[in-house]
Amino acid sequence: MAERSTAAVDVADNSGEQPLTAQADQSTADGVAQNRERDTDNDEAQESSGTDGSAMTSPPELHSGHKLARRYRLEECVTRLDGFSSWRAVDEKLRRAVGVHILPADHARARSVLAAARSSALLGDPRFVQVLDAVEEDDVVYVVHEWLPDATELTTLLAAGPLEVYDAYQMVSQISAAMAAAHREGLAHLRLNPNAVLRTSTGQWRIRGLAVNAALRGISSETPQRTDTESIGALLYAALTQRWPYESDAHGMSGLPKDIGLIPPDQVRAGVHRGLSELAMRALANDGATASRHEAACTTPEELVKAIGEMPRIRPPEPAFTTPPEYQRTTYQQGTYGRPAPHPGVTQPVPSPPLQSRTGKALKWAVSALLIAALGLGSWQLADALLEQDGKADDTNKTQTTDGDDKNDDRPKPTKPISVQGSQEYVVTGEAQAPEDVAKTYDGDNSTYWRTKKYNAGPTLAPYKPGVGIVYDLGSPQKLSTASMGLRYAGDHTTVHLYATDSLSPSTGIEGMKEIGTATTSGASLTVEAAKPLKTQYVLVWITAVPNAPSDGYSGAGYKQAVTEVTFKG
Repeated sequence: MAERSTAAVDVADNSGEQPLTAQADQSTADGVAQNRERDTDNDEAQESSGTDGSAMTSPPELHSGHKLARRYRLEECVTRLDGFSSWRAVDEKLRRAVGVHILPADHARARSVLAAARSSALLGDPRFVQVLDAVEEDDVVYVVHEWLPDATELTTLLAAGPLEVYDAYQMVSQISAAMAAAHREGLAHLRLNPNAVLRTSTGQWRIRGLAVNAALRGISSETPQRTDTESIGALLYAALTQRWPYESDAHGMSGLPKDIGLIPPDQVRAGVHRGLSELAMRALANDGATASRHEAACTTPEELVKAIGEMPRIRPPEPAFTTPPEYQRTTYQQGTYGRPAPHPGVTQPVPSPPLQSRTGKALKWAVSALLIAALGLGSWQLADALLEQDGKADDTNKTQTTDGDDKNDDRPKPTKPISVQGSQEYVVTGEAQAPEDVAKTYDGDNSTYWRTKKYNAGPTLAPYKPGVGIVYDLGSPQKLSTASMGLRYAGDHTTVHLYATDSLSPSTGIEGMKEIGTATTSGASLTVEAAKPLKTQYVLVWITAVPNAPSDGYSGAGYKQAVTEVTFKG
């Protein structure tokens, strides 16, 4: 098959560039922004230069709430560099989350991005994150793609440790087969790194940014199949060892020690599967050399698929289960249960029904009469006892009413829930966080939440913002004693203050409000107790510190928090 990177997508040449997988990632496309200086959660949008060092066209001035084609509403910018920006957006027509890449129509790579997106869309392979639209309109070019809120980046998975053997086997099998299919159609990825590989909640592996990610950055290769195969080898190496197979650190992982060269994964970490270790070495640029064997290197995804097929199949781990307790015989007998089986040919005696004689019938009537009499006597005695007890209780109640020295009056009354009648996000400076979601914090559903934006430094939000929060209307002045809330992210610490204020839109700043209480937690729930019960109708829940959380369907990894449910008690 003819070697071509994206001749079908017209990607500009990038001579002199290092092999892609040897480079530390500068940012991600359609997902997570890793470079703090280029992250747009700062209130400043920054320009960057292209890969050739020349100044790029300034990206269009866009903001949250802007609509493209009167359909795609931009929600949050997740990447901004090299003259383009990537956003999480909402398709208001189909009511679903989508991702959008945007760049000026006069951008040097606008034509190649459009061509790459349209070629990727024609592939229609469900193993890739699908391109949904590619349009040039109003002096901008934008590419719309799927957004998978239930998927997790390989970067995030590896932050917790190496993958299990079966998971690593499934990952390299599915990714290799998908890239082999793409290359048969003349499409290459060229930026196949842990940020571009996702695992869905059903265990399927998906690839995002086919052809488009490389076109956005002007990356090309003379040997695209070899480049993508080496990238798959690097992914497998990282999955087995939690180390990046080059000297430089990248994707949240440490590189290999300097001056020792590329060593097999089973020499980096004990217990690595030997077959997968050798497969990773065959895919990487080392001529297939391993510690014990010399296999031919895999130079295309197709050869990698063939090599995987020749390996002994790795089966999933057996599900763990507990052995049921041994059956214990009892002496209970009913019908033929527990009786020895009759010998063949032996006639069994048929027992006659009991109590069918005249004496038996008389005995049954006598027993029935005695039972009726016993029940009547027992009922009378029970009623008499209850009446006597009720009389004593009345006397006790009268005594308690007239006894002015009874200490039970000093017992604290139990707290009762206070229902929320309304709410509104409180914004001091900058943009709001998610004003459309504030009602989700008291809808009785722990799976819904109001979330903050992602910040680059923390846990304290300042100086980016003094804090973020929501004002709640309790309907009428209530004596507030506690506020409990569920949090989506644990770790680092979350700090919450409660303030009494005068309305849903407070007329004073924080300094003019009366603080009810404060609390800090590193877990997924928090309770703020009032230092002294205070009567108020409007309560501000004010968050000033948030933990470092991984990327999800809304934003990249960074300092952020989400509130699931808030309960007030008085």
